[in-house]
Amino acid sequence: MLRYTLCSKGWSLRHPSRILQTYRNFSSGNRKYATTHEWIKVEDNVGTVGISKHAAEELGEVVYVDLPEKGLDLEAKSTFGAVESVKAASDVYSPVSGQVLDINSKLQEDPSLINKDSLGEGWLIKLKIQNPKELDQLMDEVAYLETTQEKSSH
Repeated sequence: MLRYTLCSKGWSLRHPSRILQTYRNFSSGNRKYATTHEWIKVEDNVGTVGISKHAAEELGEVVYVDLPEKGLDLEAKSTFGAVESVKAASDVYSPVSGQVLDINSKLQEDPSLINKDSLGEGWLIKLKIQNPKELDQLMDEVAYLETTQEKSSH
């Protein structure tokens, strides 16, 4: 079963070099990835979360998405929903702690958006991040791609 989580870098006012690094990591094209195949993209302490392209491909044709209620408080690595496909069902995990601000209601009508554009229109939730330091536990895109290539070569 595939599992998904999400993370990102937080701001640190005590370490100017980390501020610059954090800013670079939050540019429009950068995401952080969890080992469970969730991604998070952070802007102004709000994280948009979805599943990776790799995870979407492994699941196959997505037919149903179960998403949480707005306002739900999530702990890092806790389950917040599920993605069901013709081949399998998989829980989805929050890579960081936070409160759900929004859900992608388009997925209720068209769950295949995850297959078509898992890194864009197929996002799952937006959450207000409670502990930005949890983002440090996530991988950048290069590290994530190396991990998925290693697993697929075994």
